[in-house]
Amino acid sequence: MSSNPRIFLSAGEASGDQYGAQLIAAIKRQLPAATFTGLGGLGMAAQGQERVVRAEDVAHMGITEVIRHMPYIYGQYRRLVRSIEQNPPAIGVLIDFPDVNFRLARELKKRGIPVVWFVSPQLWAWKRGRLRWVQERVSRMLVIFPFEAEFYRARGVDAEFVGHPLAEQPLPSVPREAYAAHYNLDATKPWVALLPGSRWREIEANLPVMVEMACRYPRDVEYILPVASTIDRARLADFVAGWISHPPGTDPRLPLPYLHLVTDAREALHHAQASVVASGTATVQAAVIGNPFVVVYKVSKLTYEVAKLLVDYPPEIPAEVDRAGNLPVGMVNLIAGRRIVPELLQEHFNPQKLSETLGPLLVDSPERRRMIRDLAEVRQRLVPAGDGERNAIERVRDAVLALLQS
Repeated sequence: MSSNPRIFLSAGEASGDQYGAQLIAAIKRQLPAATFTGLGGLGMAAQGQERVVRAEDVAHMGITEVIRHMPYIYGQYRRLVRSIEQNPPAIGVLIDFPDVNFRLARELKKRGIPVVWFVSPQLWAWKRGRLRWVQERVSRMLVIFPFEAEFYRARGVDAEFVGHPLAEQPLPSVPREAYAAHYNLDATKPWVALLPGSRWREIEANLPVMVEMACRYPRDVEYILPVASTIDRARLADFVAGWISHPPGTDPRLPLPYLHLVTDAREALHHAQASVVASGTATVQAAVIGNPFVVVYKVSKLTYEVAKLLVDYPPEIPAEVDRAGNLPVGMVNLIAGRRIVPELLQEHFNPQKLSETLGPLLVDSPERRRMIRDLAEVRQRLVPAGDGERNAIERVRDAVLALLQS
């Protein structure tokens, strides 16, 4: 193996940039002279990646934004392809971001360059037609959920479960009293964390129901609302203020809730008595921290009906529909193989139902104790058994080095 291989990495989203930066640092510890190029964010640049394209320039969210920027995005993609043609790397490492990375995998494979994919797109839930792209273009698939390895291996893909990086992070260390003082919270009261999502359209869909629940069904608790790095704090504060009021039919003398805006979701989940979490990565954060929570989500009726038609889990994921005919969507329930966390979707995500479902998690109830035990089991499943010497990023590094060696 060359002591100074050229390694192409592509990560177009914030979480991928974080993983990519950690991976570059891990490889450099073994191969200090290695060079890195491709698509990445500020984290990867800080670790020494020569960015042909900056992730912040192409990570446009939403259909209208993508269409409006399509000529520019395609031009940036061609820059990446030209860099592969002019200075072929020894290996390509693609991190999530499937719409771009599947096409880059084709260009790399065409030139005989091995491809490692880290963090699988959710082909096991929908868009399973893209599976053939994995079979044709990816040398090794490194996945962060245990059932994904079974799914790919059964379909002829060389896959390895490397563990989930979130499951290996230590719990937040800030004491409760210091946290309370910093955010002007009452440390003697229970706190409820509200995580409506990290995109503005998710906040508009999910947060009003959470706020109305707090207004309509007051409790002697305080609410904490983490502000995602992708959200403008002042705009969020104004949005929240616009929804805090006495709903029709409630006693106007009742005190209105106050939502404390905080900066770190993991700290909020660590200190909260329970949480309300929109379906997504935050549900995994809540699970590995061990915070009891309710999964919620609301989209347009058309999007929901289309999703119900498209989502179809394979045999590797035991999933049963609920009374409303919904398959589970919370990743924690898919990992557990059963419903351990309640899910409120669409019309079932309303203030009354949310209040009723959250209530048992705020006291020392059988539901709360059982969920804490189940979440601890999920955390254990997110770390490969019998491999306590390496973390997830180190397992990815070793897979990359093994392909370079071969």
